[in-house]
Amino acid sequence: MKTTEDTEQIQDVLSEYHFDYSKAKPNRFVTQTETRVTVTLDPDVARIFTTSEAVNKVLRAILAALPNS
Repeated sequence: MKTTEDTEQIQDVLSEYHFDYSKAKPNRFVTQTETRVTVTLDPDVARIFTTSEAVNKVLRAILAALPNS
């Protein structure tokens, strides 16, 4: 059986909340050590390169083969 207190708590919960993210601040407790970029591979490429290490290895090999610009 619900008490009056339970009913009041349920009424306090909104079905939707709107947050103003323009006032958000960066988390001061987390240090940014490196930047990560996410890239989506096409399915045929993803079958060949199954790990990020494999992709990075090939990309570094290509960069090493390029003349310095």
